[in-house]
Amino acid sequence: MFSTRWQPLNDVWSEMGRLYDEMNRLFDRYGHADPRRRPAPGYPALDLTQDENNLYVEAELPGMELSDLEILVTGNDQLSIKGTRQQPDGEAGVWHRRERMAAEFTRMITLPQPVDPDKVEASLKLGVLTIKLPKREEARPKKITVKTG
Repeated sequence: MFSTRWQPLNDVWSEMGRLYDEMNRLFDRYGHADPRRRPAPGYPALDLTQDENNLYVEAELPGMELSDLEILVTGNDQLSIKGTRQQPDGEAGVWHRRERMAAEFTRMITLPQPVDPDKVEASLKLGVLTIKLPKREEARPKKITVKTG
């Protein structure tokens, strides 16, 4: 008969490892787990507005190119903006301060109304990403005529 010695800390370490793996999965899903590569919470800063026919998202992304971005509409009410900010190249020399780091980010936004994902448009000008999201026909307001009698 083979017997093993009971080691109570093995259960604790096993559970800690499982918790660590689960947290990494969450960070991978909603943002990079390495805090040195993760921008500040709420990055990029954005505004969400609407008019009668469209929703508009404007996000501040200075120094980024459209090729650094991935914009997805999931279902008809989830917007995802993913991007990679590259490490800025500097001339050789002595660095006295370096705050601009390479980073990956993901912003997930639940939209207030369903949109038509096939008609979404995005542009990037002067560091501002503008996304136009046309509302689905059923989400647009309809004027109802009231009849008398």
